[in-house]
Amino acid sequence: MEDTYKTIEKPSEGLFKDKGSRFLSFAFPVNSEEEIREIVHSIKKEHHSARHHCYAWRLGAEKLLFRVNDDGEPSSTGGKPILGQIQSFDLTNILIVVVRYFGGTLLGVSGLINAYRTAALDAINQSEIVEKQVEKNLLIEFDYSVMNEVMKVFKDEKLVQIDPLFDLNCKIKTHIRLSESDRIEQGLLKIESVRVILI
Repeated sequence: MEDTYKTIEKPSEGLFKDKGSRFLSFAFPVNSEEEIREIVHSIKKEHHSARHHCYAWRLGAEKLLFRVNDDGEPSSTGGKPILGQIQSFDLTNILIVVVRYFGGTLLGVSGLINAYRTAALDAINQSEIVEKQVEKNLLIEFDYSVMNEVMKVFKDEKLVQIDPLFDLNCKIKTHIRLSESDRIEQGLLKIESVRVILI
């Protein structure tokens, strides 16, 4: 199972010009469709006088979830070339929006495909591509009496402690690399009173 994926570190912008038309490209690291909707909405608002707002996105380490939108351009001339660049760099958890300000001269199908492809490429080239691990977010609950045993697992596995609560009933959140998670979870569950909850 793949437990790493490539995405961009932070938002970036690119630009392509052809025959008076300007193609402004915006790339964003994203984690959900809701986040994508909000970003697309804000770009349309910010560039409301632009003729087209084409975009493509892909989500998930498996890269199975993706969508393209031509926003009124001829079919497959906007979103598809943008997605093509996302795929050629093997990126996921990314949204690229290309905003077109029409320059008065029609570019034709091949001209449009080239423009959207090149604008998307420029946004990717302006960004920093990073490799991230697929992680499971877990909540570990346990009795205070087994604190030392649980802490030993955290120390041995170099797990991050998030929002630790040490009381009679203790709770700690953490995230574990997907490929390591079964082994570490089994180790924790061998300790009496430990419960591991996926969050």
